[in-house]
Amino acid sequence: QVRLVESGGGSEQPGGSLRLSCGYSGHPDGAYCMGWFRRGSGFEREGVAAVWTGNDRTYYSDSVKGRFTISRDNNKNTLDLQMNSLKTEDSDMYYCAVGGIERGGCLSPLGPREYYYWGQGTQVTVSS
Repeated sequence: QVRLVESGGGSEQPGGSLRLSCGYSGHPDGAYCMGWFRRGSGFEREGVAAVWTGNDRTYYSDSVKGRFTISRDNNKNTLDLQMNSLKTEDSDMYYCAVGGIERGGCLSPLGPREYYYWGQGTQVTVSS
C-alpha cells in the first residue's frame, strides 16, 4: 500500500512560483511512475508532469513545459513539483499519484488511468 500526502499549495500572483511536495510511504520495489495531476476541466484529471523511476526520465504537458519541474528524492521519499512563471490558468487542485507498478512503468505517463494510488490534493490559486 502506497500512501501519498501533498503539501505546499497556496496563493500566488501571476509570474510567481510555488513548490509542491508529496511525501510518500510504502513505495514498491522496481520501477514505476510517479506523477502530478490537476483536476482540470474535463472528465479526467489532467497530467501535468511525471517521472519514471527506472531512469528518472521526466514527462511534461505542453501547458507547463519549461515552467514546471518534477523531481524526486528517494532518500527523503518525496516527489516535488517546482512551479515557476505561474499563470491564472494554473489554478487548480493538484494531486500526486503512483502507478504502473505491475508493468514497471506507464505506457502513458501523463494519463491518469494508469495511476491507482492518489494523494488527497493541495489547492493552488494564482490571481492578482
